[in-house]
Amino acid sequence: MTLDQLQTFLWVARLQGVRRAAEQMNISQPAVTARLQALEDTLQVKLFERTTRGVVLTREGELLRGYAEQITFVQEEIRQRVSDPTGLEGLFRVGASETIAETWLPRFLEGLSQQYPRLNLELTVDISFNLREALLARQLDLALLMGPVSAYSVNNVALPSFELGWYRSAKGGPPDFLKTPVISYARNTRPYRELVEELGKRHGPGIRVFSCASLSASIQMIASGIGIGPIPNALAKDRVAAGQLRRFDPGWTPSALDFTASWMAEPRNSLAERCAHFAAEVARA
Repeated sequence: MTLDQLQTFLWVARLQGVRRAAEQMNISQPAVTARLQALEDTLQVKLFERTTRGVVLTREGELLRGYAEQITFVQEEIRQRVSDPTGLEGLFRVGASETIAETWLPRFLEGLSQQYPRLNLELTVDISFNLREALLARQLDLALLMGPVSAYSVNNVALPSFELGWYRSAKGGPPDFLKTPVISYARNTRPYRELVEELGKRHGPGIRVFSCASLSASIQMIASGIGIGPIPNALAKDRVAAGQLRRFDPGWTPSALDFTASWMAEPRNSLAERCAHFAAEVARA
């Protein structure tokens, strides 16, 4: 019985399929099948039953899973407490919303590179909805997104929120909500839904809303006078100072954007856990 066999067994059990486990582990399906067969031969029991939806654990498989989880937990503890972090190798996949990418993400990545000089980083910048789906599909190791992710399999660390303010082009006069388009976040986001609902209550159904998945493009459209909209104050201040944007008060402000650093809780990933807490430190600073 080897650690590779136990880890392969756990991935198949978690993802309920040989193909999905092979993709997650970046090995071939025959290699996964061979490891499972060798493990079953060693224990002389059947660990999985095949169904139309994939594979499910037998009674013996359920018993083994508890022990295998304990073994991998101890392995992660050893890696976290004993190994030299500067020697960590491999690929670490980070997903971040554009709000974070435009503010403190570069400092976070710089610190990460210094702490783990042999680690390869892969960065994805996207809307939080897509980042959440990628995290749950185990396509990301760490997601910095509007959260928390309310799934039992995900751990979340709170990050500082971003306060929003209403902004318009510094060139124009006081805006009229019934005539000027409102530039908003992408459609499948909480800020968009909240904004549309509140605008409808206050100004009726005649409001024009331009949804945009790119925050930087939204800010540019507002600065150009195409529309008005709520922007994180941390991102607007430089353009205000440069005379491109002007803040105004329509009598209400959308809720602040709450963010989390989120990662999969199982199998335990001590690197993702440490990076999540480091992200919170960088964001607070």
